Amino acid sequence: MRKVDRVKLPVKFSKEGLVRDLESLEKLEWIEHFVRQNYEGEWDVLPLRGPKGAEHPVMMAYSDPGCRQFEDTPFLAECPYFREVLESFPFELHSVRLMALSAGSRIKEHCDHDLSIEDGAVRLHIPVRTDERVKFILNGERVMMREGECWYLRLSDPHSVENGSDIRRVHLVVDAPVTPAVHAFMGTESVV
Repeated sequence: MRKVDRVKLPVKFSKEGLVRDLESLEKLEWIEHFVRQNYEGEWDVLPLRGPKGAEHPVMMAYSDPGCRQFEDTPFLAECPYFREVLESFPFELHSVRLMALSAGSRIKEHCDHDLSIEDGAVRLHIPVRTDERVKFILNGERVMMREGECWYLRLSDPHSVENGSDIRRVHLVVDAPVTPAVHAFMGTESVV
């Protein structure tokens, strides 16, 4: 069986709905991504779902691989379309965050260990605001993700992002444990 490093999933979300909810949250104070050595510029996070019982936004944003109980954050309550998007997935969701990379910023090449379907955890990316000048590189190849699309990316492999545009690139990032429902949704039973 061959391992896949990217899958464009068979769903499409409303760009207008995504942007409307994003705009309602942009006035809030987002959290600077805490792994400073992985980027240059500004990379910010706003948690929409996080570890159960977390009260501080930094703890809400932390994607703890050992955590087994998750709940929506107060930020998600203000976002009817984001809630609709998340409810459309027919499987359990763990951490959900908005991740913003400011114009001119760069995420250096790195690997997120244990973040692959083979390791039992998937990360899905839904571009909310992006631009053709944003370059997402996975295993040395560019992944062109457009607003409203949904992608699985095997992020235990080397990847980097460069925002060469003049906009703040924002993705809705969804983490989920791998289950038969995830395989069925992604169509990956025979290719993992």
